[in-house]
Amino acid sequence: MTRRLLPAPTPRLRFREMVDEDLDDLAAMLGDPKVMAFYPAPKTRQESADWIARNRQRYAEHGHGLWIVESYDGEFIGGCGITWQSYNDTPVLEVGYQVRAAMQRRGYATEAARACVDLVRSDLAPTLLTAIIHPENIASRRVAEKLGMTHIADDHAHPWIVRTVMGMQVEPAPAVAVSAPRGL
Repeated sequence: MTRRLLPAPTPRLRFREMVDEDLDDLAAMLGDPKVMAFYPAPKTRQESADWIARNRQRYAEHGHGLWIVESYDGEFIGGCGITWQSYNDTPVLEVGYQVRAAMQRRGYATEAARACVDLVRSDLAPTLLTAIIHPENIASRRVAEKLGMTHIADDHAHPWIVRTVMGMQVEPAPAVAVSAPRGL
C-alpha cells in the first residue's frame, strides 16, 4: 500500500485530500474563466468531478496529488499539490496551484506551493521539481520563481501551446543532529 503524503499546515493554510463533497467549490473555481484563463477552457461540472476522481486515484497510486487548500476556519482557498506530469515526453514531478479568484493576490499560491516543496524535500528528494506554465501566465511564473525555480525548458509536446517549464533540483532535508546532554 502506498503511503499517503500531505503537506504540513502553514501559518494560514491547511491541506486535505479531495472528496466528492468538494465538487461545488472545485466546479466553481475550475469553471471560472478568470481562474482558468491559461487553460484551453474552463472546466464543466463533470470535468471537475473527473478532476476529483483523478486526484483520488493519484493519492492511491503515488501517495500524492492535488489537495484542497483551506483556511483554518474551513474556507475554501483552492488547490495545490504534487503530480506526475511530462514535458517533451519526459516524466517529471510538478507542483501545481490554483486559487479561487476572490482569494488571489494574497500570497496563498506561494505559501501553499512552498509547503509542497517542503514535502518533496522531506519525502521525495532528491528530484527535479517543475512548474509547467502557460508562457503568458506571469503570476504563476512569479510563484515558481519565489520557490527558487528557473526556466529550464520549453515544452513542445502539448497540442495547443508551447509551455514554459520552470524547475529546480530539490535535495533531501539535512538530518538534524541530536546531541546527548552534557554531564551524563
